[in-house]
Amino acid sequence: MPAAEVEAVVLREQAELARRERLYRGQRPPLPLEGRVLLLVDDGLATGATMHAAVRAARAARPQRIVVAVPVASREAVQGIGAVADEVVCAFMPERFRAVGQWYRDFGQTSDEEVCRLLAES
Repeated sequence: MPAAEVEAVVLREQAELARRERLYRGQRPPLPLEGRVLLLVDDGLATGATMHAAVRAARAARPQRIVVAVPVASREAVQGIGAVADEVVCAFMPERFRAVGQWYRDFGQTSDEEVCRLLAES
């Protein structure tokens, strides 16, 4: 893939992350993570690339410990995340793992509206 295309994707994804952060956080400041145990949760890990990026970003905030928890993942992804997180908890690592969604009855996307509602309820 040409460098210009990669850069375009990076810029688009950074803009989307900034949009979601503004929408989900509102005026609340970021939580202080330094010295705390951080639990990063996802619906599952196929390659683990997104979680790897999340762990690397979280490390910059200097938490005491980072624990990754997922219900299902490929063995390769768990091993890869285990190299960057302090602990990985995975309930199920099937031998024939193809995609996270194959292990859910309903793997629909969570809308921004639902995220905002759940955050408000919490």
